[in-house]
Amino acid sequence: MNTPLLQDIQLTLKELNQIILGKEQQVKLALTCLIADGHLLVEDLPGMGKTTLAHALSYVLGLDYKRVQFTSDLLPGDLIGASVFNAQNSEFTFHKGPVFSSLFLADELNRATPKAQSALLEAMEEGQVSVDGQTYALPEPFFVIATQNPQSQYGTFPLPESQLDRFMLRISLGYPDPSVERRILLGQQGRAALGEVKQILSQDNLLKLQRLVPQVKVSETLLDYVQRLIAQTRQSDFCHLGLSPRGAQALMKSSQCWAMLQGRGHVLPEDVQAVFVAVVGHRLVGKKETRGDLLARHILNAVDTIGAGVSA
Repeated sequence: MNTPLLQDIQLTLKELNQIILGKEQQVKLALTCLIADGHLLVEDLPGMGKTTLAHALSYVLGLDYKRVQFTSDLLPGDLIGASVFNAQNSEFTFHKGPVFSSLFLADELNRATPKAQSALLEAMEEGQVSVDGQTYALPEPFFVIATQNPQSQYGTFPLPESQLDRFMLRISLGYPDPSVERRILLGQQGRAALGEVKQILSQDNLLKLQRLVPQVKVSETLLDYVQRLIAQTRQSDFCHLGLSPRGAQALMKSSQCWAMLQGRGHVLPEDVQAVFVAVVGHRLVGKKETRGDLLARHILNAVDTIGAGVSA
């Protein structure tokens, strides 16, 4: 698979890696999520570059971008909008909220109450919102990038499993390497450099890329491998809750998109392995409070790839 659009992907990754230094894997996962038409959860300590990544993605992809800082007093109407009475014509007029954007950044999502968090559920799943019995379609494409602080941080509300399941991938940027941190200290990275970011893709081209993802071929043996992984999440003695059908679909679509980013028209086991922890880690509920990402790695090691290859 080799098209001008795929060449644009490589240029997009290059542009993003000039802003988010030393995090090539995480940047590629983030772009995979958006091209696969999913929503992205970025979990990390404050000050790690989560918001900067969202800004950079909006600039490079040419997306209409809005950001809301989630707080404990945030209301659903602050996100989706509200109907306001117009005295001149004695009618209610709906005023759209910030969620009506192509890329919506829910900053520190887990600092809002569950009531405010749940306002995003319909938007993320259906691409629409309902207010006073009326349904309003969201822009296409529509992405949610949510950041959250670790639950050990003061003033956080844990996200319910139903909301976590609506995020296709969860990534963590983590601390920078010493050489990268040195460049950061010299001001060679971060929001100050956002003004130099070039737009690479248009919204039309992004939609074209999304339509290419389902065309990436998946062999029967590769599907067998994926189903063995899925079954292991549901049968493992370590897991209390396994992968849902929606999570399984996210794994397949992310693997196809990852393969496409490598310039291939078919999925290999290493494509599945590259996205597995990011797709599965936040969906698994382990026994004895075992972290989901650790469970995901354990499952990857437990399931063999015999016969999962595919010929080009």
